[in-house]
Amino acid sequence: MNLLYTILLVLLFFYPSSTAQGNPNLIPLEKAWSKNSINANILRRNSVVSHEGTQYVAYYDKGGHVMLAKRHLKSEQWDIQKTQYKGDIYDAHNSISIMVDGEGYLHMSWDHHNHPLRYSRSVAPGSLELTSKMAMTGKNEDRVTYPEFYRLANGNLIFAYRSGKSGAGNLILNHYDTQTQEWTQLHENLISGEGERNAYWQMCVDPRGNIHLSWVWRESPNVATNHDMAYAKSTDGGLTWQKSNAEVYELPITQATAEYAAYIPQAHELINTTSMTTDTEGNPYIASYWRPEGELVPQYHLVYHDGAQWQTRQISKRTTPFTLSGGGTKRIPISRCQILADSRGETTRAYLLFRDIERGNRVSVAINEDIRKNDWYFKDLTQFSVDMWEPSYDTELWNRKKQMHVYVQRVGQGDSEGVEDMPPQPVYILEWQP
Repeated sequence: MNLLYTILLVLLFFYPSSTAQGNPNLIPLEKAWSKNSINANILRRNSVVSHEGTQYVAYYDKGGHVMLAKRHLKSEQWDIQKTQYKGDIYDAHNSISIMVDGEGYLHMSWDHHNHPLRYSRSVAPGSLELTSKMAMTGKNEDRVTYPEFYRLANGNLIFAYRSGKSGAGNLILNHYDTQTQEWTQLHENLISGEGERNAYWQMCVDPRGNIHLSWVWRESPNVATNHDMAYAKSTDGGLTWQKSNAEVYELPITQATAEYAAYIPQAHELINTTSMTTDTEGNPYIASYWRPEGELVPQYHLVYHDGAQWQTRQISKRTTPFTLSGGGTKRIPISRCQILADSRGETTRAYLLFRDIERGNRVSVAINEDIRKNDWYFKDLTQFSVDMWEPSYDTELWNRKKQMHVYVQRVGQGDSEGVEDMPPQPVYILEWQP
């Protein structure tokens, strides 16, 4: 009897059944490729997404096949399907991105690192069966990297990707109309690197339907040349763009014309492509990490607009130094982060999802109960290591219900696109109700 009681306590500790605050729930799928971080990196927009009570997940299996799964949000039983598509799983850039449009069609893009566009969508709303590979607009689709989907308030989609290469690329923006089921190109060069640099961006759609975009510049394939944090906003679905003071941009945006939310020099361990969100008033919040001037240790920071001006606040108090240099996917002791916000009255709470070797490489969250105060406390959401995992979450479920559903999988990552000898690891959706 004592043995059974002990086993029950262990199971409740690692796999709690409640999603109440402080008590996350892990819902398992199957084991998947884990020798690098392709299934669990920040580039996935999205890895998991929900629509009208159904949640979808995508990942690569150990053979590089694209796998799709879905479940009813009130169930822990998954319907899993192996698709007709595969990817080069030895390059962690080649991750899978999915989104569901307002009519219930699942859209997917996968396996890109300066490759021709790979895009497909479900044959019917709610289906896991995919169409043949298809073009979107046929324009600027020969050198695609970092494909990302975003759903607008009317159910239409935005698709963003880089055309070109690291250090010399442009940001492309496409728009999908659910009524015509057709894509159009809004901008073939929204943010221009002018052949000398490129933007690594993050984007979000606020509760009012406005699109917020921020980015760092990179001068070459060397990650050490990342610098500065710039910002733009669109109030008309991505057609026109403006600064935080409503000054309209002349497009394309360049290094000289960009509004800067924070100035961060090169060689300060500034990472690229993290996350951003807004509060209910549409004020933007951008999270990333870099090394403060005169210090040795990179820290997580929050860059946000308080309605009057830009503010920068340090979140973490890390003690372990590291440096970033060179190309390819890096093996880094901390993950890139996700920032989420929940406004209640005049108070905005913020949540930073991350992984840090100083916390045993667990899935962790930093919590701020009132963003006006730089008072953060930290909590681990798993008791096991996820190694080189980076966070991605169900953005649509968070936007609707403020429920946090996070893709979790222990993964390795060798430096500069290396792989580790790690067998396939279980995929989980971690449910947590802040």
